Amino acid sequence: MTPLACDLRGAPLERARPVRLLCLDVDGVLTDGRLFLSEAGEEYKVFHTQDGHGIKMLIASGVMVSLITGRASAAVRRRAEELGITHVVQGCQDKLVATEALLGEYGLQPAQAAFVGDDVIDLPAMNRVGLSISVADGHPFVRAQAHWVTRNGGGRGAVREVCELIMHAQGTLERLFDLPNRGACTWAGG
Repeated sequence: MTPLACDLRGAPLERARPVRLLCLDVDGVLTDGRLFLSEAGEEYKVFHTQDGHGIKMLIASGVMVSLITGRASAAVRRRAEELGITHVVQGCQDKLVATEALLGEYGLQPAQAAFVGDDVIDLPAMNRVGLSISVADGHPFVRAQAHWVTRNGGGRGAVREVCELIMHAQGTLERLFDLPNRGACTWAGG
């Protein structure tokens, strides 16, 4: 039995099987879309640890991950470094051009890519790839256009769902949960 919380059959699984590249929007996908600005103009973002672990697992399974975002932020660069994401496009208003460039750089067909978005700026890129995904709290028009919609909202585990969907479709997820206990953690509590 799959550890996924949702029932995954049919078209999303078929579309996820050939995916070699996952492109993610940031604001509203890896974050909940809110922007926190200090009086000094510093921007703060909140990322979900389960999303981060999902990205690390997906990269380890052999799928490349890219961030394509309309805003530029040091926090995004730092988070990408922490997760091992090497391709980050910031300040990008034409995400289709960025997605096409990635496909060309890696020699991939559109069917080998997925894009996760939440707003209309993401639609051109979403419509170009083989698997388009909206987060649960994405704009209604984006949700209606997507091949699949997550159960969780942006910044609250949606990206983890996407990573697990792709790994499940490719047969790499279940073996992560079948690993024998390779060491015990020391419990310091009483």
